Amino acid sequence: MPETIEARMKALGIDLPEPSKPGASYVPYHLTGNLLFVTGQLCQWNGERRFAGKLGDAYGLEQGQQAARLCGLNLIAQLNDALNGELERLVNTVRLAGYVNSTPDFHGQSQVMNGASDLFLEAFGEKGRHTRLAVGVSALPYDLAVEVEGIFEVRPK
Repeated sequence: MPETIEARMKALGIDLPEPSKPGASYVPYHLTGNLLFVTGQLCQWNGERRFAGKLGDAYGLEQGQQAARLCGLNLIAQLNDALNGELERLVNTVRLAGYVNSTPDFHGQSQVMNGASDLFLEAFGEKGRHTRLAVGVSALPYDLAVEVEGIFEVRPK
């Protein structure tokens, strides 16, 4: 595999969307010490919302994983922006938290989150290993299916 994260992602054909701007009163990321907190990212591509609806109703597990991967791509785009395009400053992916807009009888939230988790392992290798939270919720912004947030350890500039 290529040596840099950027080269690895390029070799894998992983393209990133433009980082989205906040839609309310918050910032997209916050660096405190060596920890970078990235706000929840929705399943959208360059502002185009995708996967509106609930898992267990409008969508099944496979589409949920695609939605979670899309959230992960947006998360990496924000991480890249926060690091001024220097993804090599990433030390470790500490934690991903996923929120799955799902019906009460849908119980595949952790499998849905594999869409984001697998992306981080592909893109970052060992630096992509993380702890994780996956929960079902009754609603998400814009009725989208999945939202994922992350905490990262980074090297100072």
